[in-house]
Amino acid sequence: MAIPVEEAIAALSTFSLEDEQSDVQGLAVLLSAERCATSSTIEYGDVAAYRLSLGEDTKAINQLNTLVQEGKEMASLLYTYRSCVKALPQLPDSMKHSQGDLYLETYQVLDLEMSRLREIQRWQASAASKLAADMQRFSRPERLVNGPTITHFWSMLKLLDVLLQLDHLKNAKASIPNDFSWYKRTFTQVSTQWQDTDSMREELDDLQIFLSTRWAILLNLHAEMFRTNTVEDILQVLIVFCVESLELDFALLFPERHTLLRVLPVLVVLATSSEKESESLYRRVKITRLLSIFKNDPVIPAFPDLHLSPAAILKELSAYFQNFSSQTRLLTLPAPHEIPPRELQDYQRHYLIVNHIGSIRADHDDFSIRFASAMNQMMTLKTSDGTDTEWSREVKGNMYDMVVEGFQLLSRWTGRIWEQSAWKFSRPCKEVLDSNHASTTFFDYEKVVRWNYTAEERRALLELVGYIKSIGLMMQGCDTLVAEALWETIHVEVQDFVQDKLDVMLRTTFRKKKDLSRILSDMRTLSADWMANSSKTEPELQSMHHDSDEARQNTFYPRPVAPTAAQIHCLQFLICELVSGGNLRKPGGLFGNSGSGIAVEDLKQLETFFYKLSFFLHILDYTATIGTLTDLSFLWFREFYLESSRVIQALESQEAGLLESILMPFDIYNDSAQHALSVLKQRFLYDEIEAEVDLSFDLLVHKLNEIIFSYYKSCAASELLDKSFIAACEDGDKYNVKPLRFEVIFKLRRVKVLGRTINLRSLITQRMNKLFRENMDFLLERFESGDLCGIVELQLQLEILELTHHLLSKYLELDSYYLVLHEMQENLSLVSYSSRIATQICNEMRNDFLPNFVMCNTTQRFVRSLRGTHQSSQRTNLPSGKPYFYCGSQDLNVACQSIAGLYRDFFGLPHMIAAVKVLGSRSLPGILRALLDHMSTKITSMVPKVAGLQEALPKAVGLLPFDGGVAGCQKFINEILTWEEKTELRTEVLRDLKEIGNALYWISLLDIALRELDTAQFMQTASWLGAIPGTDSQIKLAYTGHTPLTILLNSAANAVISNPAFPNPSSLLVMSKQAEAASLLYKSNMNSGSVLEYALAFTSAALDKHYSKWSAPPKTGFIDITTSKDFYRVFSGLQFVKCSILFQIYFAIT
Repeated sequence: MAIPVEEAIAALSTFSLEDEQSDVQGLAVLLSAERCATSSTIEYGDVAAYRLSLGEDTKAINQLNTLVQEGKEMASLLYTYRSCVKALPQLPDSMKHSQGDLYLETYQVLDLEMSRLREIQRWQASAASKLAADMQRFSRPERLVNGPTITHFWSMLKLLDVLLQLDHLKNAKASIPNDFSWYKRTFTQVSTQWQDTDSMREELDDLQIFLSTRWAILLNLHAEMFRTNTVEDILQVLIVFCVESLELDFALLFPERHTLLRVLPVLVVLATSSEKESESLYRRVKITRLLSIFKNDPVIPAFPDLHLSPAAILKELSAYFQNFSSQTRLLTLPAPHEIPPRELQDYQRHYLIVNHIGSIRADHDDFSIRFASAMNQMMTLKTSDGTDTEWSREVKGNMYDMVVEGFQLLSRWTGRIWEQSAWKFSRPCKEVLDSNHASTTFFDYEKVVRWNYTAEERRALLELVGYIKSIGLMMQGCDTLVAEALWETIHVEVQDFVQDKLDVMLRTTFRKKKDLSRILSDMRTLSADWMANSSKTEPELQSMHHDSDEARQNTFYPRPVAPTAAQIHCLQFLICELVSGGNLRKPGGLFGNSGSGIAVEDLKQLETFFYKLSFFLHILDYTATIGTLTDLSFLWFREFYLESSRVIQALESQEAGLLESILMPFDIYNDSAQHALSVLKQRFLYDEIEAEVDLSFDLLVHKLNEIIFSYYKSCAASELLDKSFIAACEDGDKYNVKPLRFEVIFKLRRVKVLGRTINLRSLITQRMNKLFRENMDFLLERFESGDLCGIVELQLQLEILELTHHLLSKYLELDSYYLVLHEMQENLSLVSYSSRIATQICNEMRNDFLPNFVMCNTTQRFVRSLRGTHQSSQRTNLPSGKPYFYCGSQDLNVACQSIAGLYRDFFGLPHMIAAVKVLGSRSLPGILRALLDHMSTKITSMVPKVAGLQEALPKAVGLLPFDGGVAGCQKFINEILTWEEKTELRTEVLRDLKEIGNALYWISLLDIALRELDTAQFMQTASWLGAIPGTDSQIKLAYTGHTPLTILLNSAANAVISNPAFPNPSSLLVMSKQAEAASLLYKSNMNSGSVLEYALAFTSAALDKHYSKWSAPPKTGFIDITTSKDFYRVFSGLQFVKCSILFQIYFAIT
């Protein structure tokens, strides 16, 4: 039976597709090349439908916009131009006969690049001619066409800006004239074989003049502008528009503001072609206003690593424009490198982000809170039915205001980064203050980027980048939710103005002014949405016409219907016509003149609505605007310095300061890749970015794993560090680890890099497993390179590593610690009872510990013999490891090494407890068996040696003479012990006896350690096993056949089974069975035997094999006190000789 669609949809709605990943990346770039809403496909083609005689104006706008787009492509070509000559091969002397072929191939390669430069030359000439013709059309005394509109102004300024940037790039790129010189040389060589090359030579000469002449494009534009008639009036209008826009902060987006700043000095130079026109200009725009603008922004961003200076432009162009050279006040403006020191501090405070980061942080926090509140209101509005209209309009209007404020914040912040970069490029550091690199030679690129930022400035920059990306992501994430509210609010703004405010103006201010009333009527006809009133009945509409002005308001219903770009364009034109009357030369600016005859209140309303219209297009183009305002690709591109310094681009992210911003450099890489493909349209740049991202991401994951591992290793070491040790230290705070927030990093399953989604959590987990294996292998190698005393340090380091694994396992799916431990110890097999640690202990016991250590009765510890090493042990070299392989931080490393150093020169009970903990119950029997076998071998090897000593003794030894004294007794014994020829044999017997004694005492320490651990385990399990003390000091079980734990779980399982409502009773049954198995296991451990007793029994059995050889039974049944063949006689003689030697050595020294 099929499931109904409604039920299926309801079921799907219960699933959550969200995870716990935090948004630590900025707005993801999809690497697409789709058209945005601002690049309309109809290109203002619907303007003709409004019958405003703007056909010529919109046609010119479309033509200028096309030229602007073409010019940006030309500028991208020039900016990304790289020298071809540097890549050309050089022929050795043995191949000089092939030089002609090399010239021909070189010419063919360079001709392709020079053809692009010729295309730029032809395009700039065409663009300058069309721009000049467009300006001349509006500069005639008689006005034949309507316009120019505000949109037309922007098109003119953008095309002029493109021409300026092309000229600046042509002047700055040194590789272009170098390649041209080589191209001309190869042309001279290969053209000798061609015919009719005069036209090619002329074209080559024109290109040479174009490339070698500074500001050739602007000079050509000036010649085109003043070829037929002057255009100072339109230039003055453009200057007034730029000045007013900059002073009133009319530009919503930072690229528009930078465009105005770049073209303003060029417009001033072009407008002062004669003294008469310059006087006219300065009457309309006071020179102090221009000076204020130029002084406030002495550096203007042009390209990622190229900037413009108004002072430098004015000074350079004054050499080509004689009339402008008399403007001394403008020409005395200081260039960036000429700014006096007393003013430099003010500019530093203005440009450097670190001086504004406090207010930026406050603005970010405040806006984030208010934007989230506005979003909550929007979601409440969406879910409510029958909402009050006034409250709905208020909520949507608030959302519109928040979007405008967000765009303004993003524009201001991104503009600050642009301007700080331009300031840094204009003032490179002169000397490197880092003492570690004082003698190193640095490239110009490093002087403007790497060494030109302090640590605080880099941290502030990265923090601001994070703010930009977070605000952009937050605004982009709600685009579908706020779209309708934005459209509806814009619809309300337009309809409120054209249906209410214009209606009031028609009935009051403009009632007797027919021409102005016609313009107002055209505005209403153009944009009024009369269909919004269709829901009201006819009597309601008639009654409203007889009401007061206050009742006439709000007679329409808001609809999510936004105006088109053509409607906004036409409304701006009509407002300009209404205010200025079509007179471009009217003083006072657009809304500042007093001769328009419009009331101040009405003029203020027109001005407010006029500026709102400019915002509407950016708000309607929501996604594209956010993409523009959050594009930080310019931080990566360094094409100019790449050419001059011959170094590759690289983003520096050291000393980031903010852990949440660790992925911010990859947001810049994403922006750069998008910019390379969609704007610069250069595939080789994208390939460079992709290669660098691959390397950088691998390095990031590697470093991130090291940082995370070091942090949690330090946390584990700090937690396990002896508290008394910390209390005894004067600076114990340095052993406390400052908390870091890695939880956000652990949740990153979708990191977007160049259109790909990477599971960073999975990569961290993989490399963390590898780090644990490498660390464990290092610890084992370190233990294998030392003696047995290092077991305490090994146990301490393994405890730290286990706790580190436990802390990280809360966030990552790591391999089991004991699985890794067994893998590194090479005892994964079920039938393997040995390991690397056990093997090392056995080897050290045989080769070093038993032969070379002696037992100290006072301390009950084994210490290395002072007589030197009798038997050397072959060990590997001490491995060198990274600091985080120890305890994480340097201070903790020193502390743990100091604690471990206390146990490095002896072997005692702490070492044995550490060995038992490290080895576990699986490997201890193997070590014990190997040790007992070693003792048995030593006993067997002693038999012939003892027999040799017995042969050297007399057959009978009497009692010592009672009257001989000590000296006489010693002499008597020395005469009996004739072992002078048995020195080596005597020494070997003593060594064998020492090894057997060391082994037995070592086993006794093992027995003590096992009993301590068993006692501790018993204390933990006794209450669950029901063990209680008996009357005869023996352990007694309170329950027969069961334990308190099994009784509890069995009763719980029976209760669950009897309750049919319980969902899963099998779980408690499984737990009860597991409890019974655990009880049997721990009960068996309660009656464990003694290891020492077993070892002594084994030793006794080994000695019994040789008892007949070392101690013959007495023939008479009584002890024979005169025999010399028993072992105790040999042992006493060995002791006497050993003590005599030591006595002689002592007296010889003293």
